[in-house]
Amino acid sequence: MLTAAAVAVALCAVAASLPWWLPGRVVALRARLFARINGDEGIPVPGDLIGVDRFREVYSHPAANGRSEGAVLSDLFWYWLAPGPEIHQEHLEAGERYDAVARATRGFLAVSRAETEELARRCAAGALDELERRGPRLVRLRDLMMPVWAEFSYELVFGEPCPRAARDLIVGNANDVVTALKCSGLRHMERRHRLTRYLAGRLPDVRQPLPDGLTDEESALYLQGAFFNTAVVQMSEAMAHLLMVLAQHPDAQQAALTGDDRHLDRVISETLRLYPLFGIAHRVTTGDIELDAGTTIPAGSVLCFNYPEFHRAGFADPGRFDPDRFDPARRGDGRAVRELNHIPFGVAANRPCPAWRLAPIAMRAAAREVVRRHVLATSASHTRSLPNRGPCLLVPRDAPHDGPHDAPHDTSCDLPRGGAHRPVLLFMRVRDRWEDVWRSLVQLVLGTYMVWDARRRRMCERYFAAAGADGPATSRPLVRSRAEEHHGHPGPRRGRGD
Repeated sequence: MLTAAAVAVALCAVAASLPWWLPGRVVALRARLFARINGDEGIPVPGDLIGVDRFREVYSHPAANGRSEGAVLSDLFWYWLAPGPEIHQEHLEAGERYDAVARATRGFLAVSRAETEELARRCAAGALDELERRGPRLVRLRDLMMPVWAEFSYELVFGEPCPRAARDLIVGNANDVVTALKCSGLRHMERRHRLTRYLAGRLPDVRQPLPDGLTDEESALYLQGAFFNTAVVQMSEAMAHLLMVLAQHPDAQQAALTGDDRHLDRVISETLRLYPLFGIAHRVTTGDIELDAGTTIPAGSVLCFNYPEFHRAGFADPGRFDPDRFDPARRGDGRAVRELNHIPFGVAANRPCPAWRLAPIAMRAAAREVVRRHVLATSASHTRSLPNRGPCLLVPRDAPHDGPHDAPHDTSCDLPRGGAHRPVLLFMRVRDRWEDVWRSLVQLVLGTYMVWDARRRRMCERYFAAAGADGPATSRPLVRSRAEEHHGHPGPRRGRGD
């Protein structure tokens, strides 16, 4: 009897401790499995061969400009970003087609500062209006922000307010992409194809010229990849990180509400330093890169640029949130901000994010709209990959708040008086811990399957092999048949009008 009781107590103790140790072990196991499946491809930067001090130099080298062809990693990214990764601006090889696509993207993003701020504010206000009508205040920030950037991107492309049906298509597509990227769910290609078909029917309505030399099918895939995959996903993630930071740091939240733009810009910069949107960016060398008299990186090498590691290097206490790192007057080391190890939008010489100017302006306007209407608080974990989607408590500013009773409610970032929020935050913390246990196991299983499936399909490898056999890749249809998308075996290619 005593032995059975002791065993039961021990099992209960182990079960209760799971949230504190199992997720980390599973993440480490997943990383080892991914590495085994993907092989030894890639030169880590920074690493033993290329240190932090030469990160920018090598990243900016003219020969570090190959994007997809020749990298096993490309099969995985193409798998996650399908349909149409062949026409996605991030994955096109350098050349006339890439130049045409990049030029068109710059045209769509050429919006004035005032127009960007008003559009972001209006889209954020619309999402908050819907939230307030429904009543709940416990939200997932990525889910809250995704409709905002769906409407924002739609208006950039079409120059008119986004209909609800179109927004639902965009959100469904973007959510499916990011869920697969986080290994939290499998791909649902029909959700993505529905958006492709919608965009193909709206091509005459775009407000800027589309890239030269593309078919209608390719143009729809270009819009989907650049504006309704990458833009919506990345901006939703960036805003979720920013709002989580504000929820964790009431002083930063107060400054976002009442301070000037320069302070909020520093908060955004520090957020993107701690939680860069890019983990590993790979490039394939198209020529030799000489490091010194005895060391050369040969053409065809895969360079894996590690953004989180670079962003941590050269900073004291790099894991601490400190926006003053980006205030030269307070930092006191004489370095300009541009000299810091901080490249949230990439390097100018090697395919920087085309929204590098617009994104911080839009984020600032949207964040101000959120904190103007709500006090934010969270007790959930906050990591770069954000698999929990950013749990947060939003409290309307017209509620009574802690702090001086004579303080105006609209400038307080304290939570309501009476402690009613504490059980909610405790529930959030416990739920997040236990969700992390289940989520880590799901990511292990689904992530392993998707990496294996991507390697099996070899979408990128087969595309370039066919290009070499059939002529220029740009002359062939880009959308695979539905059977081929879902099952990975060669099938008849679908031309326009089929």
